[in-house]
Amino acid sequence: MSSTPKPTKKDTDNNNKIDNFLDQELRPKFWDEYIGQESIKNNLNILLQAAKERSHPPEHILFYGPPGLGKTTLAHLIAHHTNSQIKITSGPSIEKVGDIASILTNLNSGDILFIDEVHRLNKSVEEVLYPAMESGNLDIIIGKGPSARTIQLELPPFTMIAATTRISMLSSPLRSRFSGGIFRLEFYSQKEIEKIIERSAKILKINIDKNACEEIAKRSRQTPRTANYLLKRCRDYSQVHKTDLTKESVDKTLDMLQIDDVGLTKADKNILETIVEKFNGGPVGLHTISMSLSEEPGTIEEFNEPYLIQLGFIERTPRGRMVTEKGYSHLNIKPPPNLFKK
Repeated sequence: MSSTPKPTKKDTDNNNKIDNFLDQELRPKFWDEYIGQESIKNNLNILLQAAKERSHPPEHILFYGPPGLGKTTLAHLIAHHTNSQIKITSGPSIEKVGDIASILTNLNSGDILFIDEVHRLNKSVEEVLYPAMESGNLDIIIGKGPSARTIQLELPPFTMIAATTRISMLSSPLRSRFSGGIFRLEFYSQKEIEKIIERSAKILKINIDKNACEEIAKRSRQTPRTANYLLKRCRDYSQVHKTDLTKESVDKTLDMLQIDDVGLTKADKNILETIVEKFNGGPVGLHTISMSLSEEPGTIEEFNEPYLIQLGFIERTPRGRMVTEKGYSHLNIKPPPNLFKK
């Protein structure tokens, strides 16, 4: 009896590379391919057109909002629209002042510097960015003590685009330097997600019927990244079981992934059930919930909570998190008497 061979590290690395390649293929390359966020696109269109007419690079821009809504994609679209080179880095990878100095001095005129997770920059790096963003100068301190001296380098004109999921963690001086605008990305509507899935299916050469598309969209947490992830997993299931990508195969795939009919994962349900069963529906603090679930508070706050709040299943109060009447209803649990009576 033959056993199934275990995947090697090389197989895993190859699969990760293929997935990353597919994600890049699915990323819109032109403005008319980018679905949703109409207000932001309209504002950016004016900003970029005005900068082009003045022959100046666009002013610095900050995007914020939950993960997977298209912040990085917007940065790439701006670079494509302005025919600029884009240099990509992230807050955690810039550990020292020398790191950001090296990045800035290697920029060419008109380049775009994209910093993801900008809220995780340390304070000393932020302070170097202030004059760089405001006046195009890089101040470097050489030496220590009485012999220390400052050298000021003039940087070429550039545009900094930053993205963050936690704008409250950005300092006021840094936020104020984004003179081109601070834009919040919103969750997508069901129809917008369906259009994104249809576009992705064409790129991946997947035949998908309307009902299957609607079902994936319904469970995609109103987020394009999640929609594309679910589409790829549904494609895998259909391929292995030699079936068409229909609503039935989508239901079976997402049931295997433990994703319910509104997009809640097992982790989301565990949060709701913990608040209801262990803490009588709340209020209960975030750290208490995280300890009960052996989960990081940041994961709950940044990944699970925004969607649960968006659905109206939990609410934040000054005393902590509470499960709402809709949350009880989704769990098919009867709330305590008079809990929601005014």
